[in-house]
Amino acid sequence: MSQAHVHIGEVVTRTGLSHRTIRYYEEMGLLTPSARTEGGFRLYGEADIERLLLIKPMKPMGFSVEEMRLLVDALDVLADPDASAADSSAARAQLDAIHEDALTRVAELKEATARAEAFTQQLTQLSSPAAEH
Repeated sequence: MSQAHVHIGEVVTRTGLSHRTIRYYEEMGLLTPSARTEGGFRLYGEADIERLLLIKPMKPMGFSVEEMRLLVDALDVLADPDASAADSSAARAQLDAIHEDALTRVAELKEATARAEAFTQQLTQLSSPAAEH
């Protein structure tokens, strides 16, 4: 059974990422096309798309490309049946650390959102007709 591959345009549609971002992630080592056409066009499989969908929210959360690479590298080790116990353990620790970092960032974003909502409520009150004298 062969894996179905799609061109970058389909990946753009399915992930919401731009061509430029996908190519940048390739250059940074976060993604490698699963195959190429005879003409050299990049082809991507489901695993590639899933990888992009996993790392996509990391950028708006403030994760660096290096932190994204740490995540995908850890996942690659964990998916490798030939990885040593020590490598798997280190990869699991890395994944756990990124998870904890993500939880912290989510909490910080929730606090920032609450402050922003309070501010907009204040502005609404200030701009309402009852506030005018």
